[in-house]
Amino acid sequence: MTIVNVTPWTALSGGVLIGAGALLLLLAGGRTAGISGIVAGIGGQPDKGWRLAFVAGLVLMPFLLFGSDWVTAPSLERFPAARLILAGLLVGIGARLGNGCTSGHGICGMGRLSRRSLVATLIFMAAGIMTVTLMGVGA
Repeated sequence: MTIVNVTPWTALSGGVLIGAGALLLLLAGGRTAGISGIVAGIGGQPDKGWRLAFVAGLVLMPFLLFGSDWVTAPSLERFPAARLILAGLLVGIGARLGNGCTSGHGICGMGRLSRRSLVATLIFMAAGIMTVTLMGVGA
């Protein structure tokens, strides 16, 4: 499997896993799986444990998947690791400045039929499509 040639079944499987994870966090802990809020709460909240575990899973899982050759990303191989890390940090900063991220708005907020989340998700998607088109990453 490659990121460029995703099949409908892998996309469906990934969506189900993300939705199940968000639902589990909501049911077990009463928390919304908004990554920017989870990360921002690490510094000042008394409930750091679950937040650190959640973020550790987000950071470590790609290393496990890509390191074991379960998935590949040939479209990203031409970019230096430092550029990809910088891109990730900029996305995180943008999510924080925008008062939310695709996980909080796109998954949890859309599931609650939030009008604010609908607008945010449409803007996130439009910005992502424009960025990929202008950078030629998908080509």
